[in-house]
Amino acid sequence: MSLSESQILTFNAGSSSIKFALFAPAVDGVNLLASGQIDGLGSAPRFHAKLSDCAKISRELSAANHIDATHSIVAWLREAFPQTAIAAIGHRIVHGGTHYSEPMRIDEELLKNLESFIPLAPLHQPHNIAGVKAAQKAFPNVYQVACFDTAFHRGHSFVNEAYALPRKYYDHGVRRFGFHGLSYEYIARRLQTVDPMHAKGRVIVAHLGNGASLCAMKDGKSIASTMGFSALEGLPMGTRCGAIDPGLLLYLLEHEQLSVRELGSLLYRQSGLLGLSDLSNDMRMLEASDKPEAKQAVDFFIHSVSMNIASMAATIGGVDLIVFTGGIGENSPTIRAGVIKQLSWLGVSLSSEANDRREEKISDAASAISVYRLSTDEEIMIALHTMAVAGLSAELGV
Repeated sequence: MSLSESQILTFNAGSSSIKFALFAPAVDGVNLLASGQIDGLGSAPRFHAKLSDCAKISRELSAANHIDATHSIVAWLREAFPQTAIAAIGHRIVHGGTHYSEPMRIDEELLKNLESFIPLAPLHQPHNIAGVKAAQKAFPNVYQVACFDTAFHRGHSFVNEAYALPRKYYDHGVRRFGFHGLSYEYIARRLQTVDPMHAKGRVIVAHLGNGASLCAMKDGKSIASTMGFSALEGLPMGTRCGAIDPGLLLYLLEHEQLSVRELGSLLYRQSGLLGLSDLSNDMRMLEASDKPEAKQAVDFFIHSVSMNIASMAATIGGVDLIVFTGGIGENSPTIRAGVIKQLSWLGVSLSSEANDRREEKISDAASAISVYRLSTDEEIMIALHTMAVAGLSAELGV
């Protein structure tokens, strides 16, 4: 295979994985040429990749860190596409702080600012930056773009952005940022095709995965999110606690004698589904388990998602449409059914058959609220934003 000089490469670096995708610009957006990921970094890394017209490959890898993993991705791309000439590279960056409300070209000043946000997203930001630096080393003369997960939520009203702390903290940037913005932006655009009438109305999207949050939208714009200053707030997640009484944190520091580092590890890595179940952070394992604690963790998750959807509805004056996306949202009929059952007082109901068959529209004919199960695609959003910033396309489209 050979490439023209207009191919777009995307990197999406997480705490233990790097996703990548290669796109070619098209009249109506982009065409996927190849995709894959390296997961298990820090334990047992594996490389997975797929050309658009070929079977998926998977193999063990010796990569020790994100930089090694990026080099492995680049080596595979150069082997699969011998004449590769990348025009631009787009990176998912979890935190853009108050500085960045749109994708930006990466330069030394921006990279330095991104490093200052590491305390705000310690599980993700360091790895995002490591991915950028590795890509800069591999492609030193290629245009590189930062696409921020917080950008979609910039512009929230004061009541949906502030904490009830002394005003000086708000002025210094202590506010609710919201995350998963690239996923929500993709879903907002997808709804314009799937259900254009309701897409302009009151929409609540549940991005449920190892990281989980909700976003309330009006006319495709973010109004409120369950995640806040950090990616800890809101729903319980795979290993993160979600909303918690701050007084409990003071108790743990003072009476349990936890250090700040130990408290951080507790909240980010030992809590959530893993902590509740004392078994796993993987919803599939919990649903399959007959352990009482596993069922309690699943029930807790369903209750929290339901309660927070109701809260999000209050911020936008009701709800016309609910979307489930993300690893759990897309793949667990049990979670979708449990959440909608708890919200039946809103007049919402599912088609059990459509839910079990994992169709896109899963609400039944009697439901007062449309419910969808939609796959998200952060990589496409990164590619489209990168094209726009690099001047390779005139407009975004999904």
